[in-house]
Amino acid sequence: MTDTTTSTVIIGVDTHKATHVAVAIDTHGSRLAAFSAPATTKGYLALEDWARGVGAVTAFGIEGTGSYGAGLSRHLLAQGHKVVEVTRPNRQLRYQHGKTDSLDAEGAARSVLSGQAIAEPKTQSGSVEMIRHLKIARDTAVKSRSQAMVTLKTLMINAPASLRDAIDQISGKIALIRHIAAFRPGALTSTTASAKTAMRALAQRWLTLHDEIQAHDKALEQLVAVRAPTLIAAHGIATMTAAEMLILVGDDPTRIRSEAALAKLCGVCPIPASSGKTNRFRLNRGGSRQANAALYRVAIVRMRNHPPTLAYVSKRKKDGKSNREIIRCLKRYIVREIFAHLCRSQTPLAIA
Repeated sequence: MTDTTTSTVIIGVDTHKATHVAVAIDTHGSRLAAFSAPATTKGYLALEDWARGVGAVTAFGIEGTGSYGAGLSRHLLAQGHKVVEVTRPNRQLRYQHGKTDSLDAEGAARSVLSGQAIAEPKTQSGSVEMIRHLKIARDTAVKSRSQAMVTLKTLMINAPASLRDAIDQISGKIALIRHIAAFRPGALTSTTASAKTAMRALAQRWLTLHDEIQAHDKALEQLVAVRAPTLIAAHGIATMTAAEMLILVGDDPTRIRSEAALAKLCGVCPIPASSGKTNRFRLNRGGSRQANAALYRVAIVRMRNHPPTLAYVSKRKKDGKSNREIIRCLKRYIVREIFAHLCRSQTPLAIA
């Protein structure tokens, strides 16, 4: 009988909101044991103790390290364990073998054993995680502010003629919104009063969100300036672009081992699509679309007023390249520059 307490094992974990299911396999792929623990701090400790009791743990393969598995991932990384991020199971294999939490956890462990899963998860414990939190709040506030403005403009167009004529006399967006926010509609006895009530609510909402966004912008500027001072000094790269790239890279820049890997994460590397004697590539639709959009904005800004970029664009146009092809090339060059600023000779930065 094999002594499992001295064997080398890999732990796969299928994560959920309330519970996590773990399965241990050895280096030969044999299933050894299974365990279920609540998704709490005590549950993380119990799962870790169980894994150590099964054998010497080589790595933990965890699904959803950025969502339900974030807490467990942070706990294990803090304890010095190797954690590997595992993508969702192959749909074809799931169709053939069925689906249970235990099977998914076993599949996660086998992905690590085969070398199919190699990605290191983000530590989510430093200044970049702080930036991510604030940017999420800012982005949702910007979206809500835009919706409030669109609705307010609709009400202004459809407002009673007397009210609309009075509003048209005010120039300046902020002045107009503050004027509307100060409406005193009185009793709801007419369409003018109801229109004023609705418009005042939207204007006050817009002003509140505007103040919130400015506060987030100020905090993000401070955090980004400390984390990536050289990046925001580059031409065309503002605070929000730098924040987006920092979020993509994470608190530990050493997990991005090459500029090609960063390009793939941004979706700006070409994908081979060759067959037989046909050698060609197709556009990459994967990666972070937010980071891809940020790179596009940088490319457009540089194409307007950046002398080296203007010279490059002129040269490529003489070669017969279209603007779309030139922008794709520029985004790849910008990724190379960002990699040099964020990932080369860098070390993880934790909260002091």
